[in-house]
Amino acid sequence: MIAIVKEFQLIERFFTSRSSVRRDVSLGIGDDCALVEATENKSIAISCDILVEGVHFYKDIPAHALGYKSLAVNLSDLAAMGAEPAWMTLALTLPDVDESWLSEFSDGLFEAAQYYGVSLIGGDTTRGPRSVCITINGKVSKDQALTRSGARNGDWIYVTGTLGDSALGLDILRGKHEVNAADKAYLINRHYYPTPRVLAGQSLRQLATSAIDLSDGLVSDLNHIIKASHVGAVIDVDTVPLSASLQSVISHDQALSYALTGGEDYELLFTVPESQKGALETSLAHAGVTFAKIGQITTGEQLKLQCNGEDVDVTHCGFEHF
Repeated sequence: MIAIVKEFQLIERFFTSRSSVRRDVSLGIGDDCALVEATENKSIAISCDILVEGVHFYKDIPAHALGYKSLAVNLSDLAAMGAEPAWMTLALTLPDVDESWLSEFSDGLFEAAQYYGVSLIGGDTTRGPRSVCITINGKVSKDQALTRSGARNGDWIYVTGTLGDSALGLDILRGKHEVNAADKAYLINRHYYPTPRVLAGQSLRQLATSAIDLSDGLVSDLNHIIKASHVGAVIDVDTVPLSASLQSVISHDQALSYALTGGEDYELLFTVPESQKGALETSLAHAGVTFAKIGQITTGEQLKLQCNGEDVDVTHCGFEHF
């Protein structure tokens, strides 16, 4: 443990005292387990992500950004299921007790938690190489949860937002690109502070046939839908949405490469049948998110990337841990 004498004081000061309690939390931080209420017609959606220093983030990442991003990437998983965020637990491994760092980290964590209505209900702390592990829980009606396995031949493929910004932001941090101040700030911010599309995911529950969040890259994540749904897909790469900053910093071909394979966008990729295209426009307009149609589901369990009707080869398909 981090210093047995200080551990519970640390938890109380930086986490317990700041966690807002939802009405459906019967028992939060402080016991062996948390108790939350559920109803017969609701499923509990559960996801867990771990961020490890040197693998998922650099040592010099601002603590506020790490706190925010640690929760945002979990919220993105709930968004892909169309779930309403509810509760989280936090396992935090630290090399030492740095109160200034903890203050900034918890500020970022609770900024996201309060905005999206999440209660911290428990967790653990220990000494070791810095890592953050959050398990998040959400609610979704049993017949409305979005999955990867519902795509059908003829469905249209959409993405929210713009793609490639986060990956380029990471490479700017690595010193791989010289960028003007405004674009640098925008792209790094997109890497540090992703926007989980929670409301958009909820808006898709009655419309989309499948959905996934874009964590490992468009090509890699679309292949998950292809595999789960036993379908194929064709993507028109010229329709993939790119930000002005991305296009101003690098060439068009490089921008497309980042957008297709970069990862950590945490936008939503989803499929919608022809009959729901009109309703989609209205629904996502209310969610306040931009979106673009980038391709179509086909048969054959194969992904094709095309530009002007010609096949495009992408050799690097996205992030993999092993």
